[in-house]
Amino acid sequence: MSYCSRMGAIQAIAEKREPMPKAAATADIDFYGEDVFNEAVIRNYLSKPMAEKLLSTMRGERPFEPSIAPAVAHAMKEWAMSRGATHFTHWFQPLTGGTAEKHDAFLERDKAGNPMMELSGKSLIVGEPDASSFPSGGLRSTFEARGYTAWDPTSPAFIKRHANGATLCIPTAFCSYTGEVLDRKTPVLRSVQALGKAVSRLMACFGQKPQHTRVTLGPEQEYFLVDKEFYYLRPDLVQTGRTLFGAAPAKHQQLEDHYFGAIKPRILAFMNEVEDELWRLGIPAKTRHNEVAPSQFELAPIFEELNLAIDHNMLTMQILREVAERHGLVCLLHEKPYDGINGSGKHNNWSVTYGGRNLLDPGDTPQENAVFLTMLAAIIRAVNLHADLLRSATASAGNDHRLGANEAPPAILSIFLGEQLTDVIDALVAGKSRKNTQSRQMVVGVDALPPLPRDATDRNRTSPFAFTGNKFEFRSVGSSQSCSDVNVVLNTIVAESLDYLAAKLEKLPKAQFNAGLQALLKEVIAENRRIIFNGDGYTEAWRKEAARRGLPNLRTTPEALMPLLDPRNQALMAKYGVFVGKEMASRHEVFKEEYERKILIEGKIALKIARESIEPVVSEQLLHLAKTLKVARETGVKAGAAAVAKNAKRLGGCYAELDAAIENLTLAVEENEMPAIVEAMAKLRVAVDALECLVDDAKWPLPKYREMLFIY
Repeated sequence: MSYCSRMGAIQAIAEKREPMPKAAATADIDFYGEDVFNEAVIRNYLSKPMAEKLLSTMRGERPFEPSIAPAVAHAMKEWAMSRGATHFTHWFQPLTGGTAEKHDAFLERDKAGNPMMELSGKSLIVGEPDASSFPSGGLRSTFEARGYTAWDPTSPAFIKRHANGATLCIPTAFCSYTGEVLDRKTPVLRSVQALGKAVSRLMACFGQKPQHTRVTLGPEQEYFLVDKEFYYLRPDLVQTGRTLFGAAPAKHQQLEDHYFGAIKPRILAFMNEVEDELWRLGIPAKTRHNEVAPSQFELAPIFEELNLAIDHNMLTMQILREVAERHGLVCLLHEKPYDGINGSGKHNNWSVTYGGRNLLDPGDTPQENAVFLTMLAAIIRAVNLHADLLRSATASAGNDHRLGANEAPPAILSIFLGEQLTDVIDALVAGKSRKNTQSRQMVVGVDALPPLPRDATDRNRTSPFAFTGNKFEFRSVGSSQSCSDVNVVLNTIVAESLDYLAAKLEKLPKAQFNAGLQALLKEVIAENRRIIFNGDGYTEAWRKEAARRGLPNLRTTPEALMPLLDPRNQALMAKYGVFVGKEMASRHEVFKEEYERKILIEGKIALKIARESIEPVVSEQLLHLAKTLKVARETGVKAGAAAVAKNAKRLGGCYAELDAAIENLTLAVEENEMPAIVEAMAKLRVAVDALECLVDDAKWPLPKYREMLFIY
């Protein structure tokens, strides 16, 4: 690689820019959901009684009835074949961070040996992939290969298209032969069920009849795009998803001109194709825009049922990568692909509805507001008591580079409520408003809240967990991460707090309910309000204040994963049936190994680049300066000789620092010490980035930030 390679890449990018396509004469979304086994398809391919049974299961209203499996499988196969599918797969989410699929043809033989296309009820409901080749944290040994995938009827099957055909994808859970959970979907389903029961129990205290609880999610997805010409010239990007080296360009995001700026035609063409594919799969992509950093973008969907939203987000990430490939781009989902500018996250917008009413939306009646305040108190208590578990759900090597930097929230968990809502809970606890010290105490269940419009709270980008009008937005999830882990924790800890409150409310006589509720809410908020913080989470003052309050500050992944081993946390998850036995400890082992492997890969590729690409050009430059200095001295050009000598000394000093950093990282890699590798990589980066600013631009081997971030 050389200047020629970099210039060749720039030239290739310039030459392959396509003319803007003409806009369609009319716009429609008739194709929305056409590749989804949705309600319309189900009613068309199944008898009315069977369709109603399946749809009620999909809506979470009743368990699946196995007797209808053969008919559903046949209908699904007929529909899939009509859409061009020849194969089916159980689509699941192992602990690799991605999705998995094993394709089987519909091909079967009848009793006479003749070929036929078939999907049996058994094949629909259960599959048997190899369980020993996926991360299990010791739950499965190499010789214990059998695992099971089990159909999740609540997430509709869909068609995945590729260049040579199409495949019917059946969303499934994944467990071992002995029943231990090996995936991310099963805990989500368990936690949703636990939260639903707790919400119903609480609502019964308010005299509400049993209704369906729905947990909803709207995950905003941030990502970077880079041209493939540059990507393949960066071994660090190819191997790790992030740049391990790269000096800051003169211009990056400091002019704030990229955020919400006009979208370039090439990127818009990519976004249009992404949306077409998402809409065909019934994924409600709603918003697209330039993000803060150059070459950074965001896609946000309409809220959906949580389990489906997680499935859709996993598909969204895959489609972003696949469509980028077709446009000569690479989609970078790493949390921090470039140093010194904003990283990418995934804002986790979470809310709970009961009988169609959002319980996080302040209501129009005193009782509705009493329910809202009770939910709010439960969430405050849950996050305060289990901030460590929420932090563990966002732990990863990539997120370590992002949390607490630029726009990302800090590793310290806190809740942002905004001034208006903080005034309300102040009045509840202290009996007077912060703004009006003479106001009487608000009586819960009797007085209505002051109007709280949905935009009443300001946006606090430094807050990890912010109330944003009718939902909570958890901003610490990394862009490459599944939303499952954090929502498993959130659902479970809120369920526990709701049960805690319900257990006390159930003991209150009806005549004393409002007074007892008021006293309980006052007590719970007063005991847990240390978690509430409306200020700037980036400041050193907040770090000190958080320490004074006793809030955990788990800055690195190894620290953040330790709560998974805490007996208190394991007991909580076991109580609600979310993780049982060794399942939670196995996740600690899986995520710890994943972190260590990624760090080791980064360390090794950093060494290879430094030794094989950086050192040779630095040596060549130093040799060139030495020869130039010799000629200058021999010819008596004293001023020139002094300047060359000065440059040679500066370059030589940086070369010595490079050599020392390489030796330091080599030792750390050999000893397999993760903290030492991380520290040594940081020092090596400093040395390499300094050399990038000294070495002849024509000889620098790696595409530079000024090229990758702005040329596409």
